Amino acid sequence: MINQAYIFDSIRTPRGKRKNGALNEITPTDLLSKLMLSLSEKHNLDTSQIDDVIIGCVMPVGDQGANLGKTAAQYAGWDIDVPGMQINRCCGSGLEAVNIAAMKVRSGWEELIIAGGIESMSRVPMGSDLGSMAFEPKVSLNNNYVPQGIGADLIASIDGYARKDLDELALQSQKRAFDAYKKKKFKSMIPIFDQNGILLLDRDEHIRKDCSLQDLSSLSPAFEKMGHSGFDALAKEKYPDVEYIDHVHTAGNSSGIVDGASLTMVGSELTGEKIGLKPRAVIRSVATCSTDPTIMLTGPAPATLKALKIAKMKISDIDLIEVNEAFAAVVLRFMNEMKLNSLDKINVNGGSIAMGHPLGATGSILLGTLLDELESRDKAVGLVTLCVAGGMGIATIIERI
Repeated sequence: MINQAYIFDSIRTPRGKRKNGALNEITPTDLLSKLMLSLSEKHNLDTSQIDDVIIGCVMPVGDQGANLGKTAAQYAGWDIDVPGMQINRCCGSGLEAVNIAAMKVRSGWEELIIAGGIESMSRVPMGSDLGSMAFEPKVSLNNNYVPQGIGADLIASIDGYARKDLDELALQSQKRAFDAYKKKKFKSMIPIFDQNGILLLDRDEHIRKDCSLQDLSSLSPAFEKMGHSGFDALAKEKYPDVEYIDHVHTAGNSSGIVDGASLTMVGSELTGEKIGLKPRAVIRSVATCSTDPTIMLTGPAPATLKALKIAKMKISDIDLIEVNEAFAAVVLRFMNEMKLNSLDKINVNGGSIAMGHPLGATGSILLGTLLDELESRDKAVGLVTLCVAGGMGIATIIERI
């Protein structure tokens, strides 16, 4: 008999701005350990019962190198017997950590796992790892690599999304996020204090409460210069039917660059009963997929279809959906491929355009946001899905208990 993998809790930090943000001075190890302490204190957790810690991180160098899973657990004062590891599936890392935890629990070989992710983008900027995907010419040319922003503009050009379409989605994300913040809907968010007990941050700093379409329309294209430097030509080699790449993504309709961390506690029913944890949801299915690495960002729909097939569900069975807003066109492409005609059940409390995308943490953050809202609306089934750099997608379906 296969064990079910249950979610006992999911918590996150607020997301701090990259420039002059409240979390800039906190090291990734310190930030993650603060969250670990909050989780163990919240549940009076005997940490010796934890079988593993799995942490996703996209730039595992410098402050984020050397296995944050184990290092932060020890720094948080957790039991010496708690192991840990660090993984990297690019933007899907936080959700992949949870998915691996679910697989371990379902195998019956482990019973309680803490999974999540972290990214301190102010301290370890994107590209710090100098990975071959982008920085080794013979590899990137062979793989038809172009930067993600070019891929996003390519999606918009192929699908015919105008700048106004993207800005309208971005505005809705901002409005929904600010409304959710005012109504205190982010139950999974844990305030962060410094070593003296002084509050550093208790809200997502990237939300713009006074955002307007006029503000968004005034922003310059973010990837036009990059495209004209040669990447547009590379993309059109792969997509020769595209005559012109319209550079419609800006800083306003793309995800924000922020700091943040998240943790999700996954375990078996037996362990929950033994240590007094009540499950909030069960993980029904997980899935990953590969897509074209040039356009790169089209993975959410095929990953979702794969997860639905495993769960023996249809998209109509899903009550709420969290699609990572890496770029506005990613969400619109997902809606088109899944034949969803409105945003009524998608990112109902805003998304990464409004609140930011701390790369390695976002997947687990979205899972907690989804679970909070399922409980708030008394709904049952939810989906989290993200596009993943290099041409991949990831998805997880959960159902409330």
